Amino acid sequence: MTPDPKLWDEPGRIAALRRLEILDTPPEEPFDKLTELVRTVLDVPIAVVGMIDSDRQWFKSIVGLSGCEVARDISFCTHTIQQRTPLMIPDTTRDPRFAANIFVTGDPFIRSYLGIPLITPDGYNIGALCVNDTKPRVFSANEIAILSSFATLVMNELELRQTAMSDALTGAMTRRAWVDAAAREIARSRRHDTLSSIIVFDIDHFKQVNDLFGHPAGDAVLQALVHRCQSVVRENDLLGRIGGEEFALLLPDTDACGAADLAERLRGEFVGQPVAWGGAAQVTVSASFGVCTLDDSLGDVGDWLAAADRFLYEAKNRGRNRCHGSAVDGDRLRINSA
Repeated sequence: MTPDPKLWDEPGRIAALRRLEILDTPPEEPFDKLTELVRTVLDVPIAVVGMIDSDRQWFKSIVGLSGCEVARDISFCTHTIQQRTPLMIPDTTRDPRFAANIFVTGDPFIRSYLGIPLITPDGYNIGALCVNDTKPRVFSANEIAILSSFATLVMNELELRQTAMSDALTGAMTRRAWVDAAAREIARSRRHDTLSSIIVFDIDHFKQVNDLFGHPAGDAVLQALVHRCQSVVRENDLLGRIGGEEFALLLPDTDACGAADLAERLRGEFVGQPVAWGGAAQVTVSASFGVCTLDDSLGDVGDWLAAADRFLYEAKNRGRNRCHGSAVDGDRLRINSA
């Protein structure tokens, strides 16, 4: 059998999970209804929709147990994502991988397990839909097929959720989705004491593009600049359309200098390549950028965006087609212009 490289591509798998923007989100009714239905149909005490992060299993939905996550090294579903087929453990006490697991030797005293990998359209196992029983149990072929069908429904729901999070014209995240992601990044950054930055940018004189060339040209400009931005940023950087022609880029694990360098690169990409539309017609546009790195003075996403917006408007007031950002070692970042 030919090895499946995506089963062992952990960086790619984590990137696929991050793209879903599901980790640490609040409970959502569609997923909770699914786990309740699974528990009823298969007559089990515990049902879980779990996502396998780099160091934990996080529960998008769980019935029969409390808590929101467990360490990855004691997670049953960690083993499920290592294969494409369902994983069944008829008696955990007889399986050397699980016999000493704290969930087997202690509460809730799991004795049997069935897990179905949750597979993204691009082929990564991002988690599992699983059930647990407190007695040894061999799940039938029909029961495995039923749980597999429910796993498909979970993935369908994730894809519908992703569609609702995307701006229809550009494919960037919606404002609401981006703000939710930024709030989670603030919590993550402060929990792990890491640096995070955002870039807010606005297309210069965008109204003139619409007035002179028409709204189809304006739409083409928005789509082209989003495409250029997405071709430059990392997989875990998140681009959102937060206004008509205003966008925000969330940069985890990025300091002020790194964010400023990226903003300047994007500025050059935008102004250096006219946007083609309607055949041979071309529109030359530029953008202004505000860069802000998260610090203790910024309480929430609103504060963070407002600070970045202030730098953005400074860039516009100084002539547009510039980058302006927050302090580095007491000095403002350089202002760049074409």
